[in-house]
Amino acid sequence: MGDLSVRPYCESDSGAWDEFVTSCPTATFFHRVGWRRILHEVFGLHPYSYLAARDGQIVGVLPLFYQRSLLFGRGLISTPFCVEGGPATSEVESDRALVEEAIRLQEKLRAPYIELRSRTAHHAGWQTQSELYATFSGPISTDEKTNLLAVPRKQRAVIRKTLESGLTSEVDEDVNQLYAIYSESVRNLGTPMFPKSYFLRLKEEFGRDCDIVVVKDRGSAVSAVLNFYFRETVLPYYGGGTIAARRSGANDFLYWEVIRRAAERGYKQFDFGRSKRGTGAFAFKKNWGFEPRWLCYEYHVAAGRSLPNKNPLNPKYSLPIEIWKRLPLPIANLLGPFIVNGLG
Repeated sequence: MGDLSVRPYCESDSGAWDEFVTSCPTATFFHRVGWRRILHEVFGLHPYSYLAARDGQIVGVLPLFYQRSLLFGRGLISTPFCVEGGPATSEVESDRALVEEAIRLQEKLRAPYIELRSRTAHHAGWQTQSELYATFSGPISTDEKTNLLAVPRKQRAVIRKTLESGLTSEVDEDVNQLYAIYSESVRNLGTPMFPKSYFLRLKEEFGRDCDIVVVKDRGSAVSAVLNFYFRETVLPYYGGGTIAARRSGANDFLYWEVIRRAAERGYKQFDFGRSKRGTGAFAFKKNWGFEPRWLCYEYHVAAGRSLPNKNPLNPKYSLPIEIWKRLPLPIANLLGPFIVNGLG
């Protein structure tokens, strides 16, 4: 086995990086190199990506981004706006070498912390935050009846009702309907909205591995979600619905349609993404029969610093959130992009 080396990513590594991510069991969709371009171009985040190699072959990657915000402080994160991150490696030694490089970068930048968005903690001496975020996932069958029977009885009845309601779904090549619906949904939660360019870049960068499903009620778009596809898994990621969607059950119909369409394309796993404990989204996903699998995010905190707490359940954000919920939607959409880049 050859000597291990760690070095910064360069643009000529793009193809080899993604080939490694596709083949590495610990890598995720959020390790794809496209995130580097998107988060830099849309949010101005400075990327510091590293790769480990032996004999010219990549054996580990670590995407890092430096966030700086007057409201939310500074930090090195792998990867902002994503569920997962941290070193994706095929061996223990490369994981250790990548983490050591990240700590050297932290010291150079004087960053208060490094955040690795991990499923499990495996770096000794790092602080952790667990049982705040959970993911929800389960298998998809090629048989539609099997998929429906896998849903608990009460939620299954809701889905069956929506199937008889006249709701329709379509795959939308445009981001405008998604943007209108999602911006209303997140404003109602008191959350700043992304710029529209973010969704445009996601679609552009990931091509067939990213689509938008829209649900219509009597011709009007009421619910929509942007999905990612990786290996055998579909991951509905940015989704929401209007007030009308709650009345018609369009949100339930939406995710059933994502499952149905993904099964038709041969995908075998449905990943409902992460949600915070105690939220409506958390309860909604449990209703579908998925058991929460807790994420364990890891932090290397500089001396004299404390763990970041940008969680909207933090009491200090309660008043700003209530104010944001009451903003007219055009104003919320105008102001959101100036705030959101520090939240990721």
